Amino acid sequence: MCNLYSHTSTQEAMARLFKPNEVVDRLGNYEPQPEIYPDQLAPIVRAEGDQIILQTARCGLPTPETYLEGHAVDRGVTNIRNTSSPHWRRWLGTAHRCLVPLTSFAEPAGKGKGNVWFHLADYRPAMFAGLYVPD
Repeated sequence: MCNLYSHTSTQEAMARLFKPNEVVDRLGNYEPQPEIYPDQLAPIVRAEGDQIILQTARCGLPTPETYLEGHAVDRGVTNIRNTSSPHWRRWLGTAHRCLVPLTSFAEPAGKGKGNVWFHLADYRPAMFAGLYVPD
């Protein structure tokens, strides 16, 4: 997952993607988010039995303790590269899998050049595969 993305679709548009499944909307009064960074709440889509759940979750998983030394705040990790690490194993099962809806995502254009934004044609909905940690 990247460290900057946007999600500007409506809740209704997200729910329509998963019909005819039962969709439970737990997003509340969701406002579009033109910029989502690690450690912010953002929408996710996950399965719970036969239901599809729309809810918010923190962007990023908890950082391993060894990397938090000297840091007052855990902003989370957005890319898990070592799935054999014991720190990540507890969240790798199907119960913690989710989809992260997005409209576009950004990648750095180079030092001092800002970001380049990418999106699907016609800004169709897209999703990252993700993992989430229940509250």
